[in-house]
Amino acid sequence: MSAGKGFPGFPEGKLRATPIPSLFFSDLLPAIDHLGELKVTLYALWSLSQSEAKFPYFTREQMLRDRLLIEGFERAQSPAEQALDESLERAVARGTLLKASLESGQGLQDLYFLNGAQGQAAIEAIEHGHWRPSGDPEAPLELRIERPNVFNLYEQNIGPLTPMIAERLRDAEKIYPEGWIEDALQIAVENNVRKWRYIEAILEDWQATGKHEREDRGDTEKARRRYRQGEFADFWDS
Repeated sequence: MSAGKGFPGFPEGKLRATPIPSLFFSDLLPAIDHLGELKVTLYALWSLSQSEAKFPYFTREQMLRDRLLIEGFERAQSPAEQALDESLERAVARGTLLKASLESGQGLQDLYFLNGAQGQAAIEAIEHGHWRPSGDPEAPLELRIERPNVFNLYEQNIGPLTPMIAERLRDAEKIYPEGWIEDALQIAVENNVRKWRYIEAILEDWQATGKHEREDRGDTEKARRRYRQGEFADFWDS
């Protein structure tokens, strides 16, 4: 039986791999019933995993320049560009992708982010006007961060940023004065208690009793002892 022009198989040796979250197989794949949406979703997972940017995104124009991707859409009944747009709309409507439109040197750009902690943070930054043209045709827009981003600080000093932690960080930024979260993170690092609940307890304590700059920044042994005792003792491993 002739195999025709089918897939010839994976070659021997180590192959490059694309990380795909397990939730794709348990939550998304069973629900996706449109081939174009499936292609766009897989493209997003592949494309964004290649990026080294802190807030990776891709554009519609970038997808149109991908010859192999567009060849796949040309097999659809509608024109390739129309089929791509419909597939992108489906992925956004499902919540797999987040979309934002911004002006750049090349005109209005549609940016697509994966709907996760980083993508949600990027959309929020866009809403606050923290993005600007970069001058790079391959990445026409970039995030402008005026002060250390709390998401980055958490990942660099505490641990992986889960969607639940990202939501708590966003809520904390709305509740506490600017700079408090960074100071509480610093105390957690100096005391080697890398737990969000410990940081949250410090913030709640400051809100209830007041934040005393000389004592609370963790610069003294007295401050370090304070956050090892009383209600904070529960956060220390025995």
